Amino acid sequence: MEYVQERVATLHAFGEGSPEAPTDRAAVVVPMTEREYAGLAAERVLSELEALEPARVIVPLRAPGERVGAFREWLDGFDLPLETLWCDGPRVADLLADAGLSGERGKGRDVWLALGRALREEYVVVHDADTKSYTRDYVRRLLFPLANGFDFSKGYYARVENGQLYGRLFRLFYTPLVRALHEATPDSEFLAYMAAFRYALAGEFAATSDVVASLPLQRTWGLEVGTLAAAYDAVGVDGAAQVDLGSYEHDHRAVSGPTGLSDMSRSVGAALLRAVEEHGVAVDYDTLPDAYRRTAESYVERYAADAAFNGLSYDRGGERRQVRTYADSIAPPGPDTRLPSWDEAGVSPAAVAEAAHADARDAADGDLTGSAGE
Repeated sequence: MEYVQERVATLHAFGEGSPEAPTDRAAVVVPMTEREYAGLAAERVLSELEALEPARVIVPLRAPGERVGAFREWLDGFDLPLETLWCDGPRVADLLADAGLSGERGKGRDVWLALGRALREEYVVVHDADTKSYTRDYVRRLLFPLANGFDFSKGYYARVENGQLYGRLFRLFYTPLVRALHEATPDSEFLAYMAAFRYALAGEFAATSDVVASLPLQRTWGLEVGTLAAAYDAVGVDGAAQVDLGSYEHDHRAVSGPTGLSDMSRSVGAALLRAVEEHGVAVDYDTLPDAYRRTAESYVERYAADAAFNGLSYDRGGERRQVRTYADSIAPPGPDTRLPSWDEAGVSPAAVAEAAHADARDAADGDLTGSAGE
């Protein structure tokens, strides 16, 4: 049985037991888009949360106006202290513009809007809604470290589904890129920390509300890696833990396309490289793509052996093609578009909620013409 500790505290799920955790003092943030509407995975997540009885559930919703009414009605059917924040309405857009916070919309922006409301509770948990294997124990496991001396926790799990290895962006991009960077700068504690997480791109994390209030957030797909970097600044290596969430299945993305893994790799790479530079690592962008490619290609051979050892199918050629695609995304990070911490936001969570709720009422009535910005 595996029980090795990493650079950060690593809590393993050795048995089937569920740890005691302060769920009644926690807000759970579950970002959703229109594709989650009435889906089986989202239904399972919400039903499990009903049995968990958290203090609050906040759903930041990204969806067209014409879908908002039905979405809210569906969410209201669950026996939960649930608040829906529609993130795409005109009042919300105007409020953020007035605070100088306009910019790209994405998962990170949605989560940031919800985190402001979650700060009313002692603890905050964030996880996705597309998890087919979700259980209420995910929340308990994420919260357990917070009640036992840590201030930030991250979930991890193996991505083995349908007879093959998934988690491609983490396996083939993040991990070899961090290793290539660390080999070039072996004394970096920050890179040792970033390399220690067994699934750094997992969407599941938890923190005390004080820590959450201090975290700047990426607007889009760099959310997870950016949150890890911000947590390092907030709590350090010794204040962070990672927890085994056990079995895990969710939807998979294609490599290409506007929401595919290649686009995600650019956001993840930019977030990682900006954080690396901010923590004193000098990045040689002329040599890094080749160093990454060599490392990633060596990983392909290791994954091929691991798959064969477990009787899994494995597409060496397809994985090598992904490595070449990801190598093209390695570049200087560009402008910093992060949202500020809620401690420094210049806008109040109450104002966000008021704007989002007013937008949602208008959308449900089929009339956004009287809303701000129209």
